[in-house]
Amino acid sequence: MNRFFTRERFGHPQFIAGLFLLAFLAQAGWLTSRKAPTEVDATELFRIHEGWAQLQRQGIAGTPSDARLEAGVTLPSDVETNEGYDPNHSPLWYLLAAAPMAGWAGPGHGEDWVVRSWGWLSAAPYLLLGIALGASLWYVSRRLYGNQGGYIALTLYCFSPGILQASSLWHVQPEMGAAWGSFGAVFTSIAVAHTLYAPREVVLWNWRRTLLLGLSFALAIGCQFSLVVLAPLGLGFMLYLAPDRRRAAASILTTSLVIAFFLLYAAYGFHLGVMWQSLRHANFVVFESKSFALAGGYRQLIAQFGLASPVALLALPAGLFAYALWPRTRYFGNSAPLLVVAVCVLLALANPQYPGMGFLLVGLPFVFVFIAGIAADLLETADRKLVQGCIWSLLVVSSAWNVWQLLHV
Repeated sequence: MNRFFTRERFGHPQFIAGLFLLAFLAQAGWLTSRKAPTEVDATELFRIHEGWAQLQRQGIAGTPSDARLEAGVTLPSDVETNEGYDPNHSPLWYLLAAAPMAGWAGPGHGEDWVVRSWGWLSAAPYLLLGIALGASLWYVSRRLYGNQGGYIALTLYCFSPGILQASSLWHVQPEMGAAWGSFGAVFTSIAVAHTLYAPREVVLWNWRRTLLLGLSFALAIGCQFSLVVLAPLGLGFMLYLAPDRRRAAASILTTSLVIAFFLLYAAYGFHLGVMWQSLRHANFVVFESKSFALAGGYRQLIAQFGLASPVALLALPAGLFAYALWPRTRYFGNSAPLLVVAVCVLLALANPQYPGMGFLLVGLPFVFVFIAGIAADLLETADRKLVQGCIWSLLVVSSAWNVWQLLHV
């Protein structure tokens, strides 16, 4: 017990990070409390009903079922045109949404049941996921760039309008599960790779990280089928960092994917046939090449990015400029999150019809990590005081502006 509660784990930096996360929770809670019950739309009703019905063993969420027909729920257009199967989400996505309501009276009581239960109860899983992703981002950024980098990344995260909306379900699809799973999949892959040169049986010794990697893949892919692209990306990072331990890297990744498959199989209620039909109707990789020739797609992506994090929209070009001109910044700790951001941008442009924030929300935490890394490098130059003043002035002003906007919701 004494070895766990050490100053290294629970010291001054962790206390400050905890205050930032409390500020994040307060903002997300404020948004949740401001959402009127009458704002529940057909998509939200469908999501809750599907998840609740599966918890009551009345079908598999996101697939055709008698319970859905009897309830007469309105199907989203992408489900209706896909033979009743959700092309983007597994049942895990629905179960997360309905889990807090498992012990309540069911949707058979009508729309009023969902209206009464809406608010804190339905938002609770995503508030927890938001806190978990913030804590993960702080941990990774601090390990990579020190305390200053961790504070910068966490400030960007905690006062990001897009992250706050996603964590409080403020007129957006519930995609925090995909975001946290993606972040965990990428950086757990990197963490595993750094241990592969240990003088021991790394595959067995890494069982905790392998299990965490499997959980991350299950959460990411289960909440957004197209995030299956994380598997080759994670393998690429592992092979790059441990080129002499390719078999061990492949074994760990394969084991984690088996774990992820089993967890998704459990989400389908262990019905292999239903799972197979659902995966047959899934959109794993949709690549509309014509989208890259449309200027509207680029404008839409920039506009969404600006709304999700105005300060990051300003800081990212500056970070890219420094990355391009200053060789010192071009190391793996900065390049890895930038590569993930590039992949997310590519997929966002190739999938303009994806509902919700999708790839933008997944890529946003990696943007924060990249900006924090460049800022940490600049803080080590001779102009440290000037850089520090500029960075924290920008963060303080943008955070204050975000809080001001929240108070006027």
